[in-house]
Amino acid sequence: MGQTKKRKFPTAHTVLLIIAAFVALLTWLVPAGQYDRLTYSADTDTFLRTTEESQTTLPATQETLDELTVKIPIEKFREGAISKPISIPGTFKKLKGQPQGLVNLIKAPLRGISESIEIILLVLIIGGLISIVNATRAFESGIAWLAHKLKGREFILIIMVTLLVALGGTTFGLEEETIAFYPILIPIFLAARYDALVCIASIYIGSSIGTLASTVNPFSTIIASDAAGINWTEGLTDRLIMLILGLVLCILYITRYAQRVKKDPTRSLIFDQQEEIEQIYPSINMDVITPLTLKLKLVLLIFASCFFVMVYGVSQLGWWFLEMTSVFLAAALLIGVIARLNEKRFVTEFMNGAKDLLSVAFIIGIARGITVLMEDGQISDTLLFYASQFTSTMPQGLFINVAFLMYTGLTFFIPSSSGMAVLTMPIMAPLADSVGIGRELMVSAYQYGVGLFKIINPTGIILASLALVNVGYDKWLKFALPLVLLLAILSMVMLTIGVYF
Repeated sequence: MGQTKKRKFPTAHTVLLIIAAFVALLTWLVPAGQYDRLTYSADTDTFLRTTEESQTTLPATQETLDELTVKIPIEKFREGAISKPISIPGTFKKLKGQPQGLVNLIKAPLRGISESIEIILLVLIIGGLISIVNATRAFESGIAWLAHKLKGREFILIIMVTLLVALGGTTFGLEEETIAFYPILIPIFLAARYDALVCIASIYIGSSIGTLASTVNPFSTIIASDAAGINWTEGLTDRLIMLILGLVLCILYITRYAQRVKKDPTRSLIFDQQEEIEQIYPSINMDVITPLTLKLKLVLLIFASCFFVMVYGVSQLGWWFLEMTSVFLAAALLIGVIARLNEKRFVTEFMNGAKDLLSVAFIIGIARGITVLMEDGQISDTLLFYASQFTSTMPQGLFINVAFLMYTGLTFFIPSSSGMAVLTMPIMAPLADSVGIGRELMVSAYQYGVGLFKIINPTGIILASLALVNVGYDKWLKFALPLVLLLAILSMVMLTIGVYF
C-alpha cells in the first residue's frame, strides 16, 4: 500500500489569492456604504466635503466642525496633523452595491503591485545591496566575530533585536522597513544555533508590540489622538506600562522557544525545513572564515549606517520610500567601489540579489490588491457602521473590550494604522463620550487591536517576512497564536483597569 502524501500548506501567494477571492465574495454579500468625507486644503484654507453625489467647499472654521459634530480642533488640520480625509459622524449611507467579479479579482493583484511600487522598489534594491555585501564576504566575517563574542550568551541577541525594533515601532511606526533586517539577521541567529523562526519573531513581534503600545508614533498615537480631538499625551502613561509589560511577555515567550530549539533542534517548528533554509542561508564554516579586515569593517559600517540614516530620515526629515531606497542604492554603489568589484560582477551580483527578493515584492503587491478590492467594493465603512451601532449601548467595561476586539477584526480590512485612525476615530471617539469613558481609552483600544492582529494579519507584511525563508503561514500561526492570546488578555486587563481606576 502506497504511503499517503502529506498535504502541504499553500504558499504565501496562494494564501493571499484565496483571501482576495473571499473578499471579492464579501462584496456580493455585505451591502456597500460610505460615510461622507471631510478633507482640509492648506492651499485655500477650506474644507472639502465629499459625498457619493457631490463635493462641497466649506469654510475651514471651528464652527464648521461643530456643525458636522466633528470634535477635532481646527488647529489640528492647519498644523498638518490631520492630512487625510476623515469620516463625518452620522453621515453613513447605503449605496448601490459594487460587487467585485472575476475581472476585478484578476486585476486586483496587478493594481496592488502598481500601487505598492515604492515599497517593492525598496525591497528589490535592498536585495541587490545585500548581494553586493555578500560578494565582499563581509557578512560571514562579521557573523563569525559576533558569534565568538556572544558564545554562551546568545539570548542577548533576542533581547537586543526585539527591544530595538520595538523602540522603532513605538516611536515612528517601524514596519515595512523591517524587511531589510531579515537577510542580515537570520544568518546571525542561525550561527547562534537558533532556528529562523526565532529571528522572524524577534523582528516582527518586536515591531508589532511597538505598534500595539505606540507612545509617540505620529502614524498611530498622534494621528489617532488628533482624530479623536484629544492631546496625544492623554493615556500615555497607560501605554508606556503596556509597552513594558508587553515587551517582557514577548521576550520571555521568544526566548523560551529559542532555548528549547537550541537544546533539541528537532523541537523546532520548522525542523523539516532545515536543509531548505540552509540552501538560502548557508551555514558558516568557522575554520575557513575570512578575517575581518579593515576593508570589511568599512563595508559593514557603511551597510549599518544605512539603517541609522533611514531611521533618522523617516523620523526627523519626513522621508518616505523613495528617499530610503536612494540611501540603499548609494550604499551599494559605494561598497562596490570600496570592494573593487568590476562593473560586470557588480551588475550580476546586484541583479541576482534583487531577483532573490522578487517573490517577496509580489507578495507585498498581492496583499495591497486585497485592500483595492475592499475599497472598490465599498464595504469597509459598512462594517465600521454596524460595529459602532453594536457597541454604542454597552456598559463601560464591556464596551471598551468589545471595541478592542472590533479593531482587531477591522484591521484585516484596513491594515494601515493611519488609515484606520482617520476613518474610524471620528466615529468611535464620540461613542466613548456616550458611555462615559475617556476618549484616550478608545485610542488605546484602537492601538491594542491594530497591533495585536498585526502579528498574524495576512494582509499585512507577515507573509512577505515569512517568504524570505519559505516558512509557511501555518507554522507561524502555530508559533504565534498562544502569544496573541496572552497579549489579548493583557490588553483587555489594561483597558478594563483604565475604565474603572
